[in-house]
Amino acid sequence: MARSRYKVIADWQPHFLTCTIVGWLPIFTRPEAAQIVLDSLAFLQAHERLTLYGYVIMVNHLHLIASSEDLPKEMGDFKSFTARQIIDHLIDKGEQRVLRQLKHYKMPHRIDRPYQLWQEGSHPQLIQSDEMMRQKLEYMHNNPVKSGLVDGPLHWRYSSARNYAGEEGLINVTTVW
Repeated sequence: MARSRYKVIADWQPHFLTCTIVGWLPIFTRPEAAQIVLDSLAFLQAHERLTLYGYVIMVNHLHLIASSEDLPKEMGDFKSFTARQIIDHLIDKGEQRVLRQLKHYKMPHRIDRPYQLWQEGSHPQLIQSDEMMRQKLEYMHNNPVKSGLVDGPLHWRYSSARNYAGEEGLINVTTVW
């Protein structure tokens, strides 16, 4: 397994993060899967384990801007918890085709589980300025537009674009940094 060049550089500083589903499978076309992610992020915020500045959940990956006292640990816990919840949901719904794919894409060294949901790592990039923060937020919020899923950022429900437009989003985010 190769080491990533991406590392959390400064605790409690915002980082841009990307979490990708193995094989780029479209897991988040299921609203229940996206809700598991939203609920987990809200839990981490409510328990002051994570400050969330922005997010977008696409069909096969998500982007976050977040900070934490121990961001690698919190992201590991987040990915572990959401993987277990989403896989359990897929099992309960009898989604055998998707489960076979999650088994197929599982890394060979992962012998402690039958399935793998997330690719390894979250590629943290330190947000180094207000300009970079705005650029990453704009990139995230325009991701569904660029993908042809919606005509405007506010039309994608699984993002913090509404929060930044002064509207109510699905979960709260910190819009002042």
